[in-house]
Amino acid sequence: MSTKAYAAFNAVDPLGPHTIERRNLDVNDVFIKIDYCGVCHSDLHTAQSDWGPTNYPAVPGHEIVGRVEAVGSEVTKYKVGDLVGVGCLVESCKHCHSCDEDLEQYCENGFTGTYNSKNSKYGGITYGGYSENIVVHEDFVLSVPTNLPLDAVAPLLCAGITTWSPLRHWNVKKGDKVGIIGLGGLGHMGVKFAKAMGAHVVMITTSESKGADAMKLGADEVLISKDPEQMKQHNYSFDFLLNTIPVAHDVNPYLLLLKLDKTMCMVGAIEPLPGVHGGVLINKRRNIAGSLIGGIKETQEMLDFCGEHNIVSDVEVIRMNEINEAYVRMQNSDVKYRFVIDLKTL
Repeated sequence: MSTKAYAAFNAVDPLGPHTIERRNLDVNDVFIKIDYCGVCHSDLHTAQSDWGPTNYPAVPGHEIVGRVEAVGSEVTKYKVGDLVGVGCLVESCKHCHSCDEDLEQYCENGFTGTYNSKNSKYGGITYGGYSENIVVHEDFVLSVPTNLPLDAVAPLLCAGITTWSPLRHWNVKKGDKVGIIGLGGLGHMGVKFAKAMGAHVVMITTSESKGADAMKLGADEVLISKDPEQMKQHNYSFDFLLNTIPVAHDVNPYLLLLKLDKTMCMVGAIEPLPGVHGGVLINKRRNIAGSLIGGIKETQEMLDFCGEHNIVSDVEVIRMNEINEAYVRMQNSDVKYRFVIDLKTL
């Protein structure tokens, strides 16, 4: 079916209007009318072909919320009118060890991304949420709590689960001292989640103004990382660090903050990191790790938690034709903390 969308046609020109074809409903498919779609740094990287050759024209968007308008004949999980979401993946093999463990994001045969991925079952390239609608297998659709503002829910489907998953995996709990490194789309969700889990939350940032913003979001204190004396005072004191800095940087000063046997998890910098000092790891048996989004089961648990605790992203809603300006502002960190597109404006 023909669907209006916004697409990147090459790596340099602005995104613009486009028409795509959505597949007809299969028996297990859900047809979703999209209300809002969050804007992720991954969208920008894909539009600019930063992560390898992009399949143009590319329709980004993997923070999708909307309502079910039709379902296939064998769909059992959803009905017309349901409030639903779609995150970063729309297909996996469903039979490897990772999929069996509800960790589809680590599918050993490669998951299918919501956009710019080859669709193994249906052919062609997937198109994302900068569009009127989307068709997704029911196993990769999520239920959205009805008590939350829909526009502010959208970024939970990527920024939310990206921070929730490591906090859960490393068992952050009441009383833990948790550092959130960097305040942006990911970091602001890390603060909210860690606080709701009962942790003592420390925003670790180079910016005093961002530190003040983090306190408004619920952080208990601020650590200015460019102040060596402040950093020294916090050495050997953290139970967990969530590092959301989106570019390569020196991780050694942060590793020194960790207690014995504790972990810093990287979720922002998808690139080589400059020399990690082995002695910093060995001296206190510290760990440095990474985490990629979350599986469907875990993402649903995150959304349910958000519904119970009234947690959403801080967003700025934009019109579809403002996306190119939003990309420039996003590159300049000029958003608190996530752009969301109102698809009624497409």
